[in-house]
Amino acid sequence: MQDPASTDTADLRASFQEFVDRELMPRADSFFRAEETPREFIDMLAARGYLGMWLPPEVGGGGCDMHTLGLLHAEIGRGSGSIRSLLTVHTMVAQVLSRWGSDQQRERWLRDLACGRLLGAFALSEPEIGSDAGGVQTRARRDGDTYVLDGCKMWITYGQLADLFLVFARCDDRPTAFFVDRRTPGLSIEPVHGMFGLRASMTARLSFSGCRIPSDQQVGPMGGGVSLIASYALDFGRFSVAWGSLGLAQACLDASILHTSERTQFGKLIKEHQLVRRLITEMMTRVESARLHCAEAARLRDAEDMNAAAATAMAKYVASTAATQCALDAIQLHGAHGCGPYTPLQRYLGDAKVGEIIEGSNEIQQITLAEYGYQRYRQLAKRATWRTPIPPTPSSEVTGGDVSDDDPSGH
Repeated sequence: MQDPASTDTADLRASFQEFVDRELMPRADSFFRAEETPREFIDMLAARGYLGMWLPPEVGGGGCDMHTLGLLHAEIGRGSGSIRSLLTVHTMVAQVLSRWGSDQQRERWLRDLACGRLLGAFALSEPEIGSDAGGVQTRARRDGDTYVLDGCKMWITYGQLADLFLVFARCDDRPTAFFVDRRTPGLSIEPVHGMFGLRASMTARLSFSGCRIPSDQQVGPMGGGVSLIASYALDFGRFSVAWGSLGLAQACLDASILHTSERTQFGKLIKEHQLVRRLITEMMTRVESARLHCAEAARLRDAEDMNAAAATAMAKYVASTAATQCALDAIQLHGAHGCGPYTPLQRYLGDAKVGEIIEGSNEIQQITLAEYGYQRYRQLAKRATWRTPIPPTPSSEVTGGDVSDDDPSGH
């Protein structure tokens, strides 16, 4: 792992920041209003190597460590949650291809994903299936040397633009993963408009009707679609959402500091009011807490530590919660301006709230994190010799005294 305090890391972060300030921040609101990301802007991301930063150099990627990748996703998230979500799903597909794809599949698609000639999208959710990933209803039927897909996928980020979909379908009642080219007959793509958040992420509904793909487009083992492929991809997705939420929380804090330093009420700058300072302090501590959690997740992932998944889930939970609260506080500090069309705060709030839902809702993260906590119980119970045993409760106190066998009421 590259030292987060090194000169190289600082230079990279500065270059990410400059790109966001100069190229993304001035455009983000127009992307949001138009509900689209122009292909020209995606080409700018590709030209800077942002679409393949994690992939190895031998396939045209940047070969960066996870902390550097996190810094990129945080800065892009500061500018636009929608653009960050492009990096998320595209990298999820590229990572699966790199880790689980066959030699033929990697040769066919990986270099084009690394340089941005192809865009990838992750197609797991369905109209009736969200957090219950194992319950996918889309079907894949083997027919000779092909599979025939039938079903529907919903809320597919950048589904309107993606060239290559990672699709999860039930084959012989076992969830399995497949790569599907958008040009495949039997696949139709319908835009989804009016999203509350990530409105420029060009969300789509995918319908498969007799969609026939070659059998060599199956990725990973039969039945490993959720337990191996989806879980691997979603673990990275949570990492990206965590860092992107950190960037979004930072954007809310930045906007609030600027506004409260320039706005005058009751004869003085509103930053001089104590309740305003309380909100700023709370926002600052949320941002820094999220930053520390994200950095720890990156450190453990680079070290291939067994606790990396738990740290990633915690970072996603902490950072997305922080982003939503920071967005609400920023709106409060801006007053009517925060509710109007002249600030990006409506966009920030929508994007932040979506971050609490995607890649495993925060309620799912709470369940997961509690399970990690209880897994530590065995070791904790063995070494917690300092505890004073709690004496057992006398049976008479449990029953409330002697109770006649003939009178269930105890009278």
